[in-house]
Amino acid sequence: MFKNTRLYSILFNKCPRCHKGDFFKTNNPFALKQFDKMYDKCATCNEDFTRETGFYVGAMYASYGLTVAYGLALFLIQVVLFDAKAFTFLITFSVSLLLMLPWLFRKSRLLWINLFVGKKKVS
Repeated sequence: MFKNTRLYSILFNKCPRCHKGDFFKTNNPFALKQFDKMYDKCATCNEDFTRETGFYVGAMYASYGLTVAYGLALFLIQVVLFDAKAFTFLITFSVSLLLMLPWLFRKSRLLWINLFVGKKKVS
């Protein structure tokens, strides 16, 4: 049910077309020497992951959206539910965002390419 969807591709580091081949060379976003290394093509369906020059610059918009959503959720949890001070929220948000940067980088790239790649047509 969930396996052949764009959400599956984004969450599990899979090809946006066939949802089977890996997108990044390692599944661990915190392997800092290789967190940004992508395959050039999908091993399963041969989808090209290296679009035109500057394609992934648009992933900054996806990263911004994910960061705003995370910040809003953290704010609602900390300040509204637990009545924390704004300074506590700011420190928690800054430190956690710094730790999440490799993960956000990957998810924003996967989200961006999933917006532009259609599902594989079965013949």
